[in-house]
Amino acid sequence: MRYISTRGQAPALTFEEAMMTGLARDGGLYVPETVPTMTEDEIAALAGKSYEEIAFAVMKPFVADTFTDEEFKGLIAKAYAGFGHDARAPLVQLAPNHFLLELFHGPTLAFKDFAMQLIGQMMQFALARSGKRITIVGATSGDTGSAAIEAFRGLDNVDVFILFPHGRVSEVQRRQMTTPSESNVHALAVDGDFDDCQAALKDMFNDFDFRDEVHLAGVNSINWGRVLAQVVYYFSSAVSLGAPHRKVSFTVPTGNFGDIFAGYIAKKMGLPIDRLVVATNQNDILHRTLATGVQKKEGVTPSISPSMDIQVSSNFERALFDAYGRDGAVTAQAMADLKDKGEFTISQGAYDMLKDTFNSGRASEDETLDTIGAQIKASGELLCPHSAVGVKVAEGFLGATPMITLATAHPAKFPDAVEKASGIRPPLPPRMADLYDRDERVTRVANDMDALQAIIRERRAR
Repeated sequence: MRYISTRGQAPALTFEEAMMTGLARDGGLYVPETVPTMTEDEIAALAGKSYEEIAFAVMKPFVADTFTDEEFKGLIAKAYAGFGHDARAPLVQLAPNHFLLELFHGPTLAFKDFAMQLIGQMMQFALARSGKRITIVGATSGDTGSAAIEAFRGLDNVDVFILFPHGRVSEVQRRQMTTPSESNVHALAVDGDFDDCQAALKDMFNDFDFRDEVHLAGVNSINWGRVLAQVVYYFSSAVSLGAPHRKVSFTVPTGNFGDIFAGYIAKKMGLPIDRLVVATNQNDILHRTLATGVQKKEGVTPSISPSMDIQVSSNFERALFDAYGRDGAVTAQAMADLKDKGEFTISQGAYDMLKDTFNSGRASEDETLDTIGAQIKASGELLCPHSAVGVKVAEGFLGATPMITLATAHPAKFPDAVEKASGIRPPLPPRMADLYDRDERVTRVANDMDALQAIIRERRAR
């Protein structure tokens, strides 16, 4: 199993190399050269198995011989041992043919834990085997940063620096990043928005001297290992509703396109998915792109669903690469136009492929709040704002095929918005009850590459 860049100018890598590299040196994202498929019988055989067993069956072909079977099973078991629900990703019924996939039972109460806990285990194992040390730098709109810090805190051979937009994450999200005391993790509050943080991260990866000097690695969803781990819960949930003998649809609240791209990979593997619905908030670049065939940046308006306050959706490049027939040069030009001109137009053939593959919708702030209030009355389920965006959009696509909406975060991560909508202030789980009492450790920094690199050089262990 080899991994190639979406821009076609970087060497093919093994799974371990792609995982440790993150962003390709040509600026592209790694994708599998071919996507392995599962037969109907193989998918049917997943019924009744544990989440960990399904994870092994789905991911092993992508990982190939990076780990032995027993090693990989052990890493998966460690990754999910700390989750607060035996099913790991339980399904809850909201209405006839509408289900909620709860992805917030991990250590930081967000879906990012599914990927980050596993990639932490895999990276730690690989680094121990090689004797190397790496510096992980990540950009976050809220949940990725806390999940990364939780997964890598206290590890001997990793330094972690997380860039987040100052004043644009919830207090719970911020405290999850700023209260861990381990010396190898560092929270950097950047003066700017998430797109500024993500642009700085990509610029660091493209500064090859700096990249090599600090042994830079990435765990944002640009890292293929992150996407791969998220493929698993599409299989576990679909099988529980009767796949492969019954089709299912998914609605995914998404900003960076990584979570729904995992669903696209599941479909390519053979999972009988009818619709893949992209749900956006008012920062709706993905919905506008799929509606018009033009991707155009229009600025970010802060919202009550801050993890989707994005205008540069990195993982869309992976879907675009496939839509362009895996033409790296055309994909690279589109990404260059987005960076230099703020927009690009998708060719008709590629646009037709994307429209055939993805549906989309958006939910306003008022619709999001109304959905939170309506759901607590209708089903008893308290939704976070991102999950509410998903539920609202999904309601426009309900039909005979079961619809699974991904609940991406625990409502307690966004207590102010949830209380405003429902009158209920969701409490933190017992293991986080003292979060507001913990001391914070954070560095505020200008949106300046030299300043960011200086902090990383100074604070990383040698």
